[in-house]
Amino acid sequence: MKHTTTPRTRRGRGPARGIGRTLALVLPVVLVLSGTLAVTRVNWSGGSSNSVLAASVADVSTRASSRAPQDVLRDKLLLELQDRNPGVALTHLQQAVNGRPSLARHCASIARALGRAAVRIYGPTRAQSYARPVCDTSFASGVAARRG
Repeated sequence: MKHTTTPRTRRGRGPARGIGRTLALVLPVVLVLSGTLAVTRVNWSGGSSNSVLAASVADVSTRASSRAPQDVLRDKLLLELQDRNPGVALTHLQQAVNGRPSLARHCASIARALGRAAVRIYGPTRAQSYARPVCDTSFASGVAARRG
């Protein structure tokens, strides 16, 4: 075994790395939210109404007879996150979306909820270690939202 006398330097362990990680987690969320808010403020109907995404009273007053599938899935995965770990919950989220494509539009919100819950249970560092590209970076966004 050959030993060198050249001192090793630590690369990438300074404050710039922490700032870079924070930006990598927060910037996509900010961009998506700002784009979503911009789209919701546009009057797409062409009328002169000042209401923004107003719901009709008839739609709000009718109560759903059962819980929506995405709410049932979210609650099931949150329990699984507590009983097992976030990695298992994320795997089952991906399997549920693959098996039932209609859940895909709810995938990001469920993953963010899992990220927020993981921070409460495991702390930010350990919660971030479970992050994976399920529903883009929504789990990591949920973790980042609970850090700040």
